[in-house]
Formats: sequence, C-alpha cells, structure tokens
Amino acid sequence: MRRALLLIFVLCVASLNKLSAQEWGVKTNLLYDATTSINLGIEKAVADKWTIELSGNWNPFQFEDNKKWKHWLVQPEVRYWTCRKFGGHFFAAHLLGGVYNIGNISGLPDFLGTEFSQLEKYRFEGWFAGAGIGYGYAWMLGKHWNLEAEIGVGYAYSRYEKFQCIECGERLYDDDNHYFGLTKAAINLVYLF
Repeated sequence: MRRALLLIFVLCVASLNKLSAQEWGVKTNLLYDATTSINLGIEKAVADKWTIELSGNWNPFQFEDNKKWKHWLVQPEVRYWTCRKFGGHFFAAHLLGGVYNIGNISGLPDFLGTEFSQLEKYRFEGWFAGAGIGYGYAWMLGKHWNLEAEIGVGYAYSRYEKFQCIECGERLYDDDNHYFGLTKAAINLVYLF
C-alpha cells in the first residue's frame, strides 16, 4: 500500500512540474512603445532549446501638422537558445513585412542606408518584405518575468510612391529600394506562462 501511495505521490509531483513549465511568452517591445506603435509578441517553446515567435506592431496615428509615422509590421522568428529556452543567449532568424505611410517629420538623419532626412519635405507610401538574422539575451527577472534585448541585421525590399507635398499630396514617382542593415531592434518585457 505504501509503495502504491508513494508511486501516486511521485506521479502527481511529476505532473505538476510539467504543468508549471513555461512554454509560452507574451511580450511588448519597449522601443516600439517609445514610437507610439502598438505592439504585441507571442513566443512558443517547440523543443528544449527552440522557440518560435510572432510579433507585430501598428501605428495608425497622424500627429499635429499632418506628421505621419503610420505603419504596420509583422515579424515571425525562430530562436535557438544556447542554454535553455527563455533564458540567456539566443540566435534568431526572422522574416518581416508590412506597409507604411510616413512623412512631414523633421530632424531625422540618414541612417544605415536610409534616406530619413527626406521625410521633412516628402511623404513615402509603400510596402516592404525581408529577412534577417539576430542575436539576443534574456534576463530572468522573476518566475514569470523576463527582460530581453535583441539586435538583427538583414535585407528588405521596398516598393513605394514618393509625394512632393505632405498637404497637397502631388505624386512624384514610384520606385523600389533594396536595403541591407538593421532589421530588428528590441528591448522586450516578457511575461512567461
């Protein structure tokens, strides 16, 4: 009888341990939050050292003086964790795609192959798609909370229309752009369950 009770106890403890394992994460990118972009990421463990993530952000806002930073972005990613899932170093591969309508923003420098300085006098409307690789690190803050940082580089293709005047919207031309550089930057606050 004691052996049967001991076996039942061991099985119950083992099953509770499996139920408490962290297999999912929900996150927000604090860098996107700083640009008023609504964002959410969901990450799922698929093996001992592998997770998949789907994140997206959306900025529907038009600011005073017709300033626009409107966009939406979807970014799926696969991660390999060097020690254990949701903790420590990881390497990643991601895809990205979305649309944008950006213009009438002054004071931005050209950066990593972009022509952000043109946003002061022109508006750009288009779509993009690309892929990249990344590296990151996750700090465990508590039983359910992590803070992670990630940087990614890669390629993105964009097709866009360029408009002369933010207010009048006279279309100048359409063109495409091949971009190599930063494709992901994240400081994520993560809740694990």
